[in-house]
Amino acid sequence: MINRHTKHRRKKDAPLPTSLPVIRPRVAGIDVGSSQHWVCGPARPDGTPNVRVFGTTTAQLEELAAWLVEQHVESVAMESTYVYWIPIYELLESRGIEVLLVNARQLHHVPGRKTDFSDCQWLQLLHSCGLLRGSFRPGEAIARLRALQRQLANLVAEQTRCVQWMQKALDQMNVQVHRAVTDLTGVTGMAIVRAIVGGERDPARLAEHRDRRCRKSADEIARYLTGTWRDEHLFNLASALRLFDALDTEVASYDARLLAEVEALQPPDRQEQPVPAHPNPAKEKALTARGQQQARTALWRFAGVDLTRIDGLSTGATQTILTEVGPDLSAFPSEDHFVSWLRLCPRVPISGGKPLKKRRNSLGANRIAGVLRMAATSLQRSKTALGATFRRVARHKGGAVAVFATARQLARLIYRMLRYGHDYVDIGEQAYESQFHIRRLSAITETARALGYTLVPKVALS
Repeated sequence: MINRHTKHRRKKDAPLPTSLPVIRPRVAGIDVGSSQHWVCGPARPDGTPNVRVFGTTTAQLEELAAWLVEQHVESVAMESTYVYWIPIYELLESRGIEVLLVNARQLHHVPGRKTDFSDCQWLQLLHSCGLLRGSFRPGEAIARLRALQRQLANLVAEQTRCVQWMQKALDQMNVQVHRAVTDLTGVTGMAIVRAIVGGERDPARLAEHRDRRCRKSADEIARYLTGTWRDEHLFNLASALRLFDALDTEVASYDARLLAEVEALQPPDRQEQPVPAHPNPAKEKALTARGQQQARTALWRFAGVDLTRIDGLSTGATQTILTEVGPDLSAFPSEDHFVSWLRLCPRVPISGGKPLKKRRNSLGANRIAGVLRMAATSLQRSKTALGATFRRVARHKGGAVAVFATARQLARLIYRMLRYGHDYVDIGEQAYESQFHIRRLSAITETARALGYTLVPKVALS
C-alpha cells in the first residue's frame, strides 16, 4: 500500500520551472505616447534589448511598420493610451500584423522603475509568454460605423444642452412652456418658442400654435405664456434656438451617412427583402409615426435579425448596439462573457472564501450598457414579460437593482438573437406571472419535502 504522505511528498519535490517559457518569439511591444513611440522588437542574438524610438507623423509611423516587418514580427502589443494608439493600430492592421490592445492596468504592478524604455520591453516580454489579453475591437467596417455613431451621440448631447438653455431663458422670463406642454421639443413647444423669437408676445396668439393632439385647450395653455420679456433673456433664447437648429441639421446629416454606410454592408441576398412584420403592431405603428421604418429595415438587412422585436429597444438603441459590436458576436464565447464585457454582471469579490465588502461596480465607458439601462427604465409600466420581471425585482430589491437586472436580461436576449438567430417572442405579463408562480410553488414544495413536510392545498370553508 502506498503511503499517502510519501505520494504527496513526491509531488511536492517535483522540480518547478525557473523561468517563463516563450510561446511566441516573434512579437513586439509598443509604448504609445503623444510625441513618440517606444518599440521593443524580438531580442537580438546577443540578448541585448532591441528597442527603437519613432515619431508620430504619418511618415514615421510608416517607418515603424516597415521596421516591424523587417524584424519578422507577427503580433504587437500596445497600451490603449487616449486616442494615440488608433493610427498605429489601423496601420499595422492594414499591414497584416496582429495587434493586441492591452489595458494599462495589466502593467501597473511590474517591478522596477517605470519608464518608456522599460514599458515597451515588459510589453514585449509578457506578450511573448502569452500573459497579455487583448481588448475587444470590432473589424474595420464596424469601426467606421462606430466612429460616426459616437460623434452623432455627441451632437445629440449638445442638442440637449441647447434645449436646457432654452428652458432656462424661458424660466427666467417666467414663461412656463414646460407647464403648458409636456415636451419643449415637441411640435407645440417648438412652435411656441419660434413664435416668441419671431416677436410674438400675445399669450392667446402663442396658444394658437397648439397641436390638435394636445390634451390642454388653447385657453389653458395661454395662462402659462405671459412673461417679463426681458431683452437679454430673449437674446439668449434666440441664440440657443439657432444652435439647436444647426445641430439638428448636423444630426440629420449623420443619420443619412450612417444609413448609407449600413446599406453598403448589407449582404446581397437581403438587400431587397422587406423586413418581417413586427409581432407588436402598436410598436410598429409608433416606429412608422416617428419615421424610423427605413432605419429599422436597413438594420434588419444588415444584421439578419430585428432587435426592435425585444421590448424596450428602439431603432436608435438597435443602431447603437450594432455600430458598437457589429452583428457577429463570435468573439464572446457565451452570453456570460458578453454580459461581463458590458459590466452588467454582479460584482462579488471573494477573498479567503468570504465575500468582501461590496463596492460600486465599475461602469466604464460602455455605451451599450447605458442604452440597455435606458431601455430597462422604459419597461417599468410595460404590460410584457420583461415589464413584469422589472416590477418583481423592484418590489424586493429596489428600482436601481431592477434596472441593472433587466438590462442584463436584455443583453442576454440580444446575444441569443445575434449569435444564434433566435427570435424574441413576448409571452405576456400574465403568462410570466403564471410561470413564476409555478416555479415558486415548486421550490417551496421541494423545501418542505426536504424538511419532512408535505404541502396541502388550502380548502375554502363552506
